[in-house]
Amino acid sequence: MTSHVRHITVGCADAHALGSFWSQVLGAPLADDDFPGDPEALLETPGAAILFVQGPGAKTVRNRVHLDIQPQDRTRDEEVERLLALGATLLEDHRKPNGRGWATLADPEGNEFCVELSAAERAALTGTRLPVTADDVTTAVRLAVDTLAGAPADRWDTPAGTLEWTCWETVEHLGDDLFAYAVQLGPRTPPLDREVPYRWTADRQGAPANSVFADRAAGPAGLLATLEASGALLASMARTTPPEVRSYHGFGVSDPEGFAAMGVVETLVHTHDLAEGLGLGWAPPAALCDRVLARLFPDAPAGGDRWTVLLWATGRAELPDHPRRTEWRWDGRPLGDQTASSAG
Repeated sequence: MTSHVRHITVGCADAHALGSFWSQVLGAPLADDDFPGDPEALLETPGAAILFVQGPGAKTVRNRVHLDIQPQDRTRDEEVERLLALGATLLEDHRKPNGRGWATLADPEGNEFCVELSAAERAALTGTRLPVTADDVTTAVRLAVDTLAGAPADRWDTPAGTLEWTCWETVEHLGDDLFAYAVQLGPRTPPLDREVPYRWTADRQGAPANSVFADRAAGPAGLLATLEASGALLASMARTTPPEVRSYHGFGVSDPEGFAAMGVVETLVHTHDLAEGLGLGWAPPAALCDRVLARLFPDAPAGGDRWTVLLWATGRAELPDHPRRTEWRWDGRPLGDQTASSAG
């Protein structure tokens, strides 16, 4: 067995004040039991938490270890301006005219940290594809749950768009898909020739066969809670499974990114079906659609509205100059193994 980093510990003069600054930088909360004047403050962040510990003496030399941060939903330069407004100081500007480089800042107690290019900026500069991530799964599922929460209570037994399933059954199916993708990555040696053998069953003839069902007595709120819980399982597995791991899927042995992308596609297109049945509006982010198209549908057209292209790729919409798909499949294999074979 090996060790894991539990905390990154930062000595400081005011643990709560410095922890509060970093809480705003990283969008993560301080522990519930941390208050002003406490000698320690804990910031829970993915991977390893940051622990601020109050101690004597001011910082006098440059850090030999520092944090490099990458903005998630804005550019490097926008993030630098935001952090300066929060109280950071610009120490060194290594940004270059060609868009590359970084900025070195100091937090309110003088600890250096660097702001790097966002993943989108880095991909644009290098001409590479942005990966589908665990955060994309969380984003897709939360957007879906927030949209579906506005559904009229009396519409859940109506058909979901053109599907033969009811809206209730379609949410159960979607939650079951997310659960199934998560558990494929769960065994120490994931299977390469079959699914993890959970038992599937259907509540009625013509309904989807699932392993996961919601308690009908819990109502729509309980149904959506099961969907969000299954999404969280897949996001956790996609985040923590080593990228070299492979596991079976009927559309190609896949990797953690592939299963994350499958979960996003299922969420986006089935929420489309549900929105039609429930009378709701639904238009997911174009950038999210673009990432899953690039990962799972290598032959999809590069131009046009990305949500419309994803609906076309999954047989749900017309696309000018392209025949409508009556059969379709994605290619779940890692991109290095793919051929343009997502047409059914």
